[in-house]
Amino acid sequence: MIQMQTSENLGPLERRIEMTVPMAEVDKDVDERLKKLARTVRMAGFRPGKVPLKVVAQQYGPQMRSEALGEALSRAFGAAVSEQKLRVAGQPRIEAQSTGDESSMAFSAVFEVYPEIVLGDVSDREVERPQLVVGDAEVDRTIEVLRKQRTVFEIAHRPAQESDRVTIDFTGRRDGEIFEGGQASDYPVMLGSGAMLPQFESQLAGLAAGESRTFDMTFPEDYHAPHLAGQQVQFEVSVKKVEAPRLPEVDGDFARSLGVGDGDITRMREEVKANLEREVRKRIQARLKEQVMEALLATHPLEVPKTLVDEEAGQLAENARADLARRGIDVKQVPVDGSWFADQALRRVKLGLIVAEIVKQNHLEAKPEQVRALIDEFAQSYEDPKDVVRWYYEQPQRLADLQGMVLENNVVEWFLANARPVDKPVAFEELMETAA
Repeated sequence: MIQMQTSENLGPLERRIEMTVPMAEVDKDVDERLKKLARTVRMAGFRPGKVPLKVVAQQYGPQMRSEALGEALSRAFGAAVSEQKLRVAGQPRIEAQSTGDESSMAFSAVFEVYPEIVLGDVSDREVERPQLVVGDAEVDRTIEVLRKQRTVFEIAHRPAQESDRVTIDFTGRRDGEIFEGGQASDYPVMLGSGAMLPQFESQLAGLAAGESRTFDMTFPEDYHAPHLAGQQVQFEVSVKKVEAPRLPEVDGDFARSLGVGDGDITRMREEVKANLEREVRKRIQARLKEQVMEALLATHPLEVPKTLVDEEAGQLAENARADLARRGIDVKQVPVDGSWFADQALRRVKLGLIVAEIVKQNHLEAKPEQVRALIDEFAQSYEDPKDVVRWYYEQPQRLADLQGMVLENNVVEWFLANARPVDKPVAFEELMETAA
C-alpha cells in the first residue's frame, strides 16, 4: 500500500509531500503488464502470442517497470493531494529519496498550489463610465475622415504648398561627398506630413515642377542615423512633379464606394452612424474593462504560483514568435525570450484567478445567447453576416475566445452594479484617438 509519510509547507504556495511506494505492488503490476504484452508482442523467431515470458521481460522489462512506477507515483500523489484538499498548480517535481530499504522506494513531490481567494469589497471603488451619444456632428467628422482616406492627387501647375504631394530627386553631400542615404530619385514627399525633417520640407514649398534649389541644413543632435546626427550638409533638390489633393464629393459614387449599392446618401449616413455606434460601444467597454481590471487587482492583492506565470509568459512568447512568422520575419534572427513577458504574464494570471472566482461565486458563466449576441454584433460590420456567424461556430476555439470575452463583460457588469460608477461625458475625438 502506497503511503504518504509527511507533508510540509515550503512557502505561501509551495508544498512538499513525502511518499513511499512498496516495490511488491510495483513488481506485481510489472508482471501483469508483461503477461498482457506477451499475448500480442511480435518478435523474430517466435509466433505471435508464443514468445516466452522470460524473453519478453528481458526486452521490455525496464520499460514496463518505468511505466508501473510512474503510475504508482501518480496515484500516490493524487491520493495525497486529494486527502489534503489541495489544488495543484502545474506539474510537481518528483525526486527519489534514499531509504536503505529495498522493499520500498521513497519519493518527495514539490509543487505549488492555487491561492485561496477571498473576494474583497468593491463598493467604495469608483470608475468613470464614459458617455457619448453619436449624432450628426460625429457622422460628419467620420465621413470627412473617409473622404481623406480616398484622396486622389492631380497635377498642379503651380508652386508646391501645404498638403501637396511633391515628387523630387535629391542629392545630399557632407564635406562635398555624397553620404549614405543621401540620394534618391522620384521620391514622393507629402508637405506637412512630418515624414521629412521640417528644415527639408520648408525648402520644397514654393517650388514648381522643373525648378531646383540648393540649400544647407543641419541634422538634429538626436537624429536616428548616428553618422548624420548634428552634422551640417548640403542638399540639391529638383522638383519633378507637384500634385494637389482632391477629396471626393459626398455623392452617389462616394456612397457606393462605402458599400451602399444604390448610392443613397441617407442610407450611407445611417450605416456610418450604426458602425460608429458599435465602435463607440466597443471602445467605451474597453475603457471600462481596463478600469475594472485595475480596480480588481488593487482590491485583491495575492501571490500566484510561479509555475502558472512561467507558463503564461511562455505562451505569450510563443504568440509573439507566431506573429513575427506571419509578418515574414525569421524568428531565428529575432530570439524571443519568455522573460520579456514576465510582468504581463503575472498580471494576466492574477486577473485570471480573480475573475474566475468572481464568476464562480456570482454565477456569471457565459450563456449561449450572450455568445451569439456578441457574434451577431461582430457580424453586422461585414457584408455577409451569416458567413461570419458560421465561421465562429466552425471552430470550438473561436467560440471559447468569445466565451472568455463574455465572461469579462459579465464581470464588468457585476462590478458596476456593486461599485461606484460615475458617468462622465467624453469627447468623440478623445475616445477614438485614445482607444486607437
